[in-house]
Amino acid sequence: MNIHVNDEPHHFAEPLTLHTLLNLLALSPAGSALAVNQVIIPRDNWLSHQLKDGDQILLFQAIAGG
Repeated sequence: MNIHVNDEPHHFAEPLTLHTLLNLLALSPAGSALAVNQVIIPRDNWLSHQLKDGDQILLFQAIAGG
């Protein structure tokens, strides 16, 4: 399975969830938001959201402002 995380290509042998992806890449979810194919995925769904071949993942820091 080939996916892109913040525009960097990655290859994985088996399907995985967003949560598993973060663990494999040692990325901290604290204060972060995730989008898959330009759709924000709520944090409550990270454990169950299955990634598919060709998915584009964007991990970014949530910033408060006013």
